[in-house]
Amino acid sequence: MKVHHLLTEATIIVDLRSLERDAVLEETARFLKEKDIISQEKELLEKLIQRENLGSTAIGKGISIPHCKLKEVKNAVVGVAISKKGVDFGSTDKKPTHIFFLVITSPENPSLNLQILAAIAQLVRKSSPLVRKIMGAKSPRKVIDIIREEEENLNE
Repeated sequence: MKVHHLLTEATIIVDLRSLERDAVLEETARFLKEKDIISQEKELLEKLIQRENLGSTAIGKGISIPHCKLKEVKNAVVGVAISKKGVDFGSTDKKPTHIFFLVITSPENPSLNLQILAAIAQLVRKSSPLVRKIMGAKSPRKVIDIIREEEENLNE
C-alpha cells in the first residue's frame, strides 16, 4: 500500500494555524467539512479527541498520525496537515509535531485502518528527510509528489 495513492490535494493543509492539540484536530475536521469530504465534523472531532485521550498518536520525529473510524466514510480518507511552528502533541521524543497524517476509515473495514497506519509508519521510519522536505512544500501537489518520491526511494 502506497500512502501517496491515498492522498488528494483536497485533503492537504499546507499552513495549519492551530497551536494546541484539540485546536489542530478541530481545524482539520473543519477543513474536511468545508471540502465536502466529510459531513459529520462534530462526530469526527469527538472521535479524534477520544483517540488522543487514550494515548498520543505522535510518534516522534515531528510526526503524528491522528486516526479514527467514522461510519459515514466508505473509502479511506487520508490527509496531511503541516504546522510550521509545531504543536505539543505529547510526542514520545518530547519534540513538537510538524506533520500530521490524518487517517479516517470505516468501522466496517478495520484491517484497512491498520494497513494505512503501517504504511505511514514504515514511510516515516525509513525516510529520514521526509519531515524536512514536507515542511518546505508550498502546495498540496508538492506534498503528494514528495511522499511519492520518498516511497519510490524506499523500494530501490
